[in-house]
Amino acid sequence: MIYETKEISSELLSGLKPNNYTRRIKSHFAAYGTGYDFLHFYAVEENGEKLGIISVFNASMMISTFKDKRFDDKVLGELAGFILMNKPASVEFEAEYSDKLAELTKAEYKGDKRTEFSFVAKNDIPPLDVNELPKLDDVFRILAPCFPAIKNSYELWLTDTSHRVRRGLSQSFLLGDYTTATIQYIIDGVALVGHVGTIPEERGKFHARQLLYWIGEKLTQDGFQVRLFARPHRVSYYEEIGFKACGIDLVLERIENE
Repeated sequence: MIYETKEISSELLSGLKPNNYTRRIKSHFAAYGTGYDFLHFYAVEENGEKLGIISVFNASMMISTFKDKRFDDKVLGELAGFILMNKPASVEFEAEYSDKLAELTKAEYKGDKRTEFSFVAKNDIPPLDVNELPKLDDVFRILAPCFPAIKNSYELWLTDTSHRVRRGLSQSFLLGDYTTATIQYIIDGVALVGHVGTIPEERGKFHARQLLYWIGEKLTQDGFQVRLFARPHRVSYYEEIGFKACGIDLVLERIENE
């Protein structure tokens, strides 16, 4: 059984498995709680026992299971129906369920594999002039040509990013006036890097590499594990920077949104 719930707490979420999907769910709750129309939480239960939690933030769905719990085929069938009924733009979940959920939702979703990377620090922060408190409009100016979804939703991006930055859940970095990267969440000692971009005329000059290495070293020194996700064909690129592949998962992307 899957049902919407506002009975969400930090204590409850601490019982979920320690993975990216849980940290995403925690970051949504830490940022907004349960009082906003664009964020919904659902419990997954079987025989009165909670197996997992789902968050739907705008058009993005996250699914995670509680420690020592797993979804059987019956529950996965219910999840597939829930996904097809709610029609989120993307769905992220634990890798062990990839094949089954991809098969059950293939009429409307395609699976997109990605690799998870963890930064391996050398304890050597390079002398790079990085702005750690940039104006978000400057960040947006760089990201807009790189990410059409952000370009077409400035107000939504600005509201969410500034909201998370104020709560210490996110941070943007700026190298010069041409390259940026954003920490999408800082949860449970893990910082997830995302939205890395360079203006077109400065691409190919290794700015993104330099900034990512600097961020990895700086945040590691600050006591965080630094992670990011990328397509599998980018493994060698990120390994050259200092990241090590540590897993592969599958994101379901709604076909009509291509």
